[in-house]
Amino acid sequence: MRVGRLAMAGGPVWIREGGVPIEDPLRAFAAGREPADAGAALSGEPIAPVDPVVIVGIAQNGPGHPSPVQAWLKSPRTVVRSGDAVVLRRDAGATVAEGEIAVVIGRRTDGLTADNAHEFVLGVTAVNDLSSPERSVRDPRNFESKSGGGYTPLGPWIDTSAGIDDVELAVVVDGEGVAATSSAELPMSIRECLAYVASWTPLGPGDVVMTGAPHSQAPVEPGQTVTIRVAGVELITPLV
Repeated sequence: MRVGRLAMAGGPVWIREGGVPIEDPLRAFAAGREPADAGAALSGEPIAPVDPVVIVGIAQNGPGHPSPVQAWLKSPRTVVRSGDAVVLRRDAGATVAEGEIAVVIGRRTDGLTADNAHEFVLGVTAVNDLSSPERSVRDPRNFESKSGGGYTPLGPWIDTSAGIDDVELAVVVDGEGVAATSSAELPMSIRECLAYVASWTPLGPGDVVMTGAPHSQAPVEPGQTVTIRVAGVELITPLV
């Protein structure tokens, strides 16, 4: 199932594909069932599929990297929806689009291990971890390089049936494919990433883990449009 959200007069409403409203899928996940339909199809403005309290990025998850895999935090206030234009910073050097598989946590991660990680995952979606890598020379903690306004386009759908072991990922810039890979090519698997993060800090429903981009980066400039595809979910970001 693919689930997302619409902006409505009374606040965000959860929907499944086709615009059919559903109960909160995070509550349904906690109860061990699929979310039930909750009325007739709606039309509205799609928004980011979750409002995470915590966004964790996975660093050093690349082939031959000299450092062990580590994690870092990104501000949830940088999240924007698919289709929103992002203004690139002109004072931070070159910009790179990092297409990544975003894992949406379904329940508290107490007891999460690599073997049972899938039991804690609501689903996966697309994320564009826009970055200014030249800033990392003076800021190795990724604050300056990752904190631009709108630098975390997310969504628009969460695929709850894609699994986490072999999720397809593609990056397209101005209609030209620049990367085609999958989670199976991550040096540290999604399961291992989640187990590592959960061993240090608790995550909860709606939180997001970005799993790294060892084969899915592309330099970008204002005027270009970046498309990230994860398990067929298409995230579109115009850059200005």
